Amino acid sequence: MTNNQIQLCTKLVIDISGTTFIIPSYQRGYRWGQIEVERLLDDVYVNCNSGGNYCLQPVVVLKRGDNCYELIDGQQRMTTLFLIFRYIANTDPLRAEAAPTLKFEYETRKETADFLHNITTSDDNQICGCDKNIDNWFISEAYKKIKEWFEQDKERSGLANRILHFFSFLTEKVKIIWYEVGENEDPISLFTRLNIGKIPLTNAELVKALFLSSSSAGITEREKQEISLQWDNIERELQEKSLWFFLTNNSQSSYQTRIDLILDLICKQRPQNSRDKYYTFFEIYKNYYGPDTKSDQPELSDQPELSDQPDLWKQIHKTFLILRDWYEDHELYHKIGYLIASEEKTLRELFDVYEGKTKTEFKCLLKEYIKKSVELKKSNKNKEIERNYADLSFESDSDCKLIFKLLLLFNVESVRQIDGQTQRFPFDKFKSDAKGPWSLEHIHAQHSVGLQGRERWKEWLNAHQKSIDNLCEQAKVQKIRKDLSRLSKRMTEAHDKNDLEEGEFVKLQEEVINRLSPDGDDEYLHHIGNLALLQRDDNSALNNSAFDVKRNRIIEYDMEGTFIPFCTKMVFMKYYTPSNQNQLHFWGLPDRKAYITRINTVLKEYDLEPIKTEEEIL
Repeated sequence: MTNNQIQLCTKLVIDISGTTFIIPSYQRGYRWGQIEVERLLDDVYVNCNSGGNYCLQPVVVLKRGDNCYELIDGQQRMTTLFLIFRYIANTDPLRAEAAPTLKFEYETRKETADFLHNITTSDDNQICGCDKNIDNWFISEAYKKIKEWFEQDKERSGLANRILHFFSFLTEKVKIIWYEVGENEDPISLFTRLNIGKIPLTNAELVKALFLSSSSAGITEREKQEISLQWDNIERELQEKSLWFFLTNNSQSSYQTRIDLILDLICKQRPQNSRDKYYTFFEIYKNYYGPDTKSDQPELSDQPELSDQPDLWKQIHKTFLILRDWYEDHELYHKIGYLIASEEKTLRELFDVYEGKTKTEFKCLLKEYIKKSVELKKSNKNKEIERNYADLSFESDSDCKLIFKLLLLFNVESVRQIDGQTQRFPFDKFKSDAKGPWSLEHIHAQHSVGLQGRERWKEWLNAHQKSIDNLCEQAKVQKIRKDLSRLSKRMTEAHDKNDLEEGEFVKLQEEVINRLSPDGDDEYLHHIGNLALLQRDDNSALNNSAFDVKRNRIIEYDMEGTFIPFCTKMVFMKYYTPSNQNQLHFWGLPDRKAYITRINTVLKEYDLEPIKTEEEIL
């Protein structure tokens, strides 16, 4: 292996027998607690009982001599593995000779090595020397947890069988991803990256290492450099929020390296019961470098024949180009983006059905998926009964989900259909807005929900004062102007009271809402004509506000440059309402009718049964 190249392989635990691990001075000592130890034991045991193989997380090493390695990353896991074998050897002498022998040398803590290699418990379950230093204490606590875990079954025969079963699996089926860096690698810098902030090696880094490994047959150094450069370019493009949130609903932190999303796509679907963090890496190796028919995971030998690497890189690059083409195609961007954002389809499902289809065929398929996503059918005694979105109510959780999905489609399609394709729906802002998630909310609220305490009551009064004052200024009838002026004065007095009572607030609130509500609108308060995608503000006083108050807040958001879904903005700016029927401060029947008419027009291509207006319902 040359100075800068990586050696990547998997080794059975038994195959590292005789290895000496040097723990360098820049690392702290053993610090796993009982929770981490138990988790490792449980993970191995679950896979042991399932009959499959199990792979430990990568061990990163730098060769120091024959069978001697500086342990850059993996000290906690390898020490725990040693303690498990130490317990088994102490408890079952028959396994002692068959157990792999490991040795640890500490550059600054020789007494720790002595304690580790000779650890055992006395008759009273004590460990001699455990209190000499903090390293010894953590090691002894881990050993006690291992002992406790194995001895859950008090019967001696049960313990013997448990040890035999576990030992056989650990030596015959458990593998380690052996990640050996070149001698010119700076171990301290690498250790810092892997451990400060707990940044483990990812599937993507392991796959990339296959290309850059010393055993990469058929790839020249120049080709390796080109692959490395293109790899970094793909990663950088996937860091763009607009592309990332078009492709997935996952937060940016869910993938430490974004190219993992591409690698997941070129692998077969991960089994639901798989707990293998490196499933993607092993699947790629098996698919491109020859399957191992004898096990669930492939053997990575010291010198594997990686002759299919160019094909793997072509597949990675081709997959990325397909996703980027979807992103750049105006129609595909909006239709795929909606299906993913609405959780109607996953990226994998769409990618799988795309294979072998022309772009026209794929677009037709997407249209069918969207049509099905907003269909309303209710089965009643084996008979399907058509329902209308006008029949759905905000008071039903299941209805809310259906309305939310329809209004999301309405927003996405409204932007898509703008002439000239000058705008795109920003899925990144919709999914990751800092002000909070968007949800289904009333355009005009007439009932208070969750307003508890004087502070919330006063917030509500303060928010509605401006709307009442505006109505007062615009009132043409003197009596109405006087009534509104008196109401405003009472609101101010109530707001300034230190001992405002709930009964007084409720009475005043009802009067304010009546002034800000068109007559006869209560019946359709929870129907789609009075619902839009709004931010679920932490301030319940705003969520329970009348239309005019919410409109003022939407205007403030817009002036601040905050994202507002396209159709929500159109609603509160009254763009859908004919000018001759426009009442600026109210959301009434003409507004709801115009709003529903617009929804029907925009979504016509999806064969949606036209949503009935209130007049049609009557």
